[in-house]
This record gives sequence, C-alpha cells and structure tokens, in this order.
Amino acid sequence: MTTTQSTEVPAQAAIRPATGTPVRVQNAVIKYGFVFVTVALFLYFALSEGSFRESATLLDTLRYVSVAAILGLGVTLTMAVGGMDMSVGAVAGLGVSVAAQTMVVFNQVGTVAILAVLVAGALAGLLNALLIVVLKIPDMLATLGTMFVIQGSKLILVDGQSITPGMTMSDGSTAPGRFTDGFLKIDRGTVLGIPISVLIFGGLTIAAWVFLARTRWGRVLYAIGANPEAARLAGIRVGAYRALAYVISGVLASVGGLILASRIGQGDVSAGTSQLLEAVAVALVGTSVLGRGRPNVWGTALGAVLIGIITTGLTIKGLPYYTQDVVEGAVLILALVFSFTLSKRRTA
Repeated sequence: MTTTQSTEVPAQAAIRPATGTPVRVQNAVIKYGFVFVTVALFLYFALSEGSFRESATLLDTLRYVSVAAILGLGVTLTMAVGGMDMSVGAVAGLGVSVAAQTMVVFNQVGTVAILAVLVAGALAGLLNALLIVVLKIPDMLATLGTMFVIQGSKLILVDGQSITPGMTMSDGSTAPGRFTDGFLKIDRGTVLGIPISVLIFGGLTIAAWVFLARTRWGRVLYAIGANPEAARLAGIRVGAYRALAYVISGVLASVGGLILASRIGQGDVSAGTSQLLEAVAVALVGTSVLGRGRPNVWGTALGAVLIGIITTGLTIKGLPYYTQDVVEGAVLILALVFSFTLSKRRTA
C-alpha cells in the first residue's frame, strides 16, 4: 500500500499545471500586454506633445479611424466563421462611387444615395456568399476575386474618372446634381461636439458586440469557426450562417463607404484602396486583446484606436508618412506574438 501511494503522488504532481510566478506573469502579459501597449503609447504622446491632449485632436483621431474600424468589424465577423473578407476596401470604394453617381449624375437626394450604397454592399456580400457557400471557393480566394471585380466594375460605372459636381459627362452635358448638405454631415457633422462618424463607429461596435457575444447567432458563428463539421453534425445550417457573416460584412463596408464619400465630397475612383490593409490589421490586432486569441469586437475597436494613436502621434511629431507604416507593421507583429506565440506556450 505504501508503494502504491508513493507512485501516485509523483504522478499527480506531474500532471498538475504550473502555477508559479513566471507563469502568472506570462498569463498577465498575454491578457493585458496589448492594452498596456495602447495606454503606454497614448501617455507617451500625450505627455510629449501638448496638441495631442486636446479634445479636438482626440476626436479627429477617432474620426480618422472610424472607416477602418467599421470595415474591421466586418472582417471580424467573417473571421469568426473561420474566413476572411478581403473585399471590404473595394466595397467601401464602390459605395463612394455609387453615392456620387446617385447624387451628382442622377440628381437624387442623400437618402436615396444611402439606400443605394447599402444595397450595393449587401449585393457584394451576397456575391461573396455565393462563391464561398455555393461554389465552395476558399474564402480568401473568393473575396480576392470579388475585390478585383468590384474595383474594375466601379471604374466602368464612372467611365474611369472621379465624379465631381459640375463635371462634364461623356455625352458633353454637365452633371446636374451635387452632394447634399445632409449627406455631407455623415462625416462632417457633429452631435454634442462628437463627430457623427464617431457615433456611427461606436453604435456599430456595440451592436456587433451584442450580436456576437450576447445572441445565439453570434455563438453559432464562433462554433462554426471553431469546428464547422461539428457544428454541421449538431444541426446548424453552416452555409446559411457563413453567408450571413459575409452579407453583414458587405453592409458594414458600405457604411464605411458612406463615411468616405461624405469625407472627400466626390466620387474618387481610388477611394477605399488603402482601407483593406488597415481593416484586416485592426481585426488581427483585436485577437490579442485580453488574451482571447480569437476575433472579438472590442479587440477590433481597440486595435483601430491604437492605429489612430500611432498615426496621429507620429504625424504631430513630424515623422514622414512612410515611418508610420513601419510602426503599424511592428505593432501588428507584436499583436500576433501575443495572440499566437505566447498563448500557445501558455497552453503547451
């Protein structure tokens, strides 16, 4: 009996998880490290640059990142089902062209333009869903194809030129319409001193969090992303939920397009091109927040805020624009280290 007891104790000790100080420190770094980086950078710029502390600067920072953040929410939803929407930037650019053509060329009011842009975004999401769910094309490849199709289509839609009020059209006539004052307020207007685009960003973030974290549909999306075959065997309509994620992503991208159109006040054919990388970056950065290691809405929002802090802070310090890309890339790599390298060591 004593021999049996002496062999059982070491065996139990061998399987007991480590709980020493180094492990607790590592867990704290994984869980709060990225939040600490965000706060540290904010304090650094706030203490070293007086203009950074001004409320107008902080609101402009949130306004600047609102488009990338909203597009990032769409990417987050598709990542939740194990995919990736690479077409969000192109859909946002399409929204800019559709809004401009609706108001400037067809001389319609802003409300009609908003509806047209949202419908265009939903149709783009449906196209992605068709390619991925019905035709079984891998998510990234399908959405890359959609990206190129949309980028080419919007050029055809506007004859390869940007749409501006008073422009000369292909038939020699002058465009009769303009961007309405109400539409321009989407990005340029404020409510109680807060830019409307920031309020849209905040409202959509809360709505996306409720959807993903507090509803059955959100839990199903995560289940599909974790193990689609197990979800299918559990009776979940995997295809329908994946399609839903891409349609919502398309609509969110079109909302970003509305803000962009209001911001630039014309149908710039290059609009949205740079938004894809930032949207994907903030969604990936978000996976490291609080050590969750999975797509999450608040992480994406914090990732967008961090990108804004870096961009605004470096701009105020007078650093060249190309250094911002280097810093943003380094931050993304750091986030991925938190999400994958350190978290795997914790679970190993």
